[in-house]
Amino acid sequence: MINEQRIKETIRGLFDGIAFENDPAGLYDPLRYMISIGGKRIRPQLCLTSYGLFRNKIGEDILQAAAALEVFHSFTLIHDDIMDRSPLRRGKETVWKKWNADTAILSGDVMMIDSYKRLSRIRSRAHGAVMDLFNTTAAQVCEGQQYDMEFETRDDVTMAEYERMIGLKTAVLLACSAKMGALVAGAPDAVCDALYNYGYQLGMAFQVADDYLDAFGDVKVFGKPIGGDIVNNKKSWLMIRACEKSTDRPALQQALALPAGTADEQAAKIDAVKRIYTGLAVDEDAKYEILRYSSLALEAIQGTGLSPIRVEAMRRFAEKLVGRAK
Repeated sequence: MINEQRIKETIRGLFDGIAFENDPAGLYDPLRYMISIGGKRIRPQLCLTSYGLFRNKIGEDILQAAAALEVFHSFTLIHDDIMDRSPLRRGKETVWKKWNADTAILSGDVMMIDSYKRLSRIRSRAHGAVMDLFNTTAAQVCEGQQYDMEFETRDDVTMAEYERMIGLKTAVLLACSAKMGALVAGAPDAVCDALYNYGYQLGMAFQVADDYLDAFGDVKVFGKPIGGDIVNNKKSWLMIRACEKSTDRPALQQALALPAGTADEQAAKIDAVKRIYTGLAVDEDAKYEILRYSSLALEAIQGTGLSPIRVEAMRRFAEKLVGRAK
């Protein structure tokens, strides 16, 4: 079994030393930039954690898999930022803002191709299964993004539709990460499938936690300004839950329609919507939902034959990922 400290050191070394082509610089510099601005590296961490349940040494195959997952995730962020017209990512200029939208589209495309190149280097017997899993997941993430865009123009999005969207946009890539690590390690099929379910449920918890923290988090912990979803009228778990529970829809719609052109207007809008959320106990509902999904993640790996110490490793991973929202 590979311990957490070794995984952290491996992740740090992997992305400090990751290489892309040099020329043309206008195509590849945005890739280096996107990786350099960092992030939590959740997906490669989960991939290595899952792999480490069954192996004691870190080989080249799992490094290629872990890097591919992060590179692919970064590609999705580059394109998401273009579609959302987001100027900042992790406190830095987004790729389209720093260069331009055309460059960001092309660099995002080559970043996706790079992720496939890395996966193609896997030499283990799991190569075919890894590629099938990744192909399915990549298409699902795009499907989720399409639903997310369509929801922007709708006022009747149901919770079932929202959960389907975040399942595709967010949860399936975490599920893929957990299963891919187990596949490369040569784990039994049933255990690989259980870890996929673990990753999926954890991904759902992670997205609800992200929505909760956007409204009720600490900016120093959350890493970006609080209330962005409210300012932009973005469909979030909290907004949809509030629409479900509210008996005074006009008041909610009035709060969501408040102007947000200046910093003062944004603060007033955030305060008004948050008062409605707390009045409806939507914040407490979200915390319950995070715990529910987290429990489902751990239930998924019970009875799989994993030893208590290995189950505990996965529990700690889940706690670190969503514990900040409790």
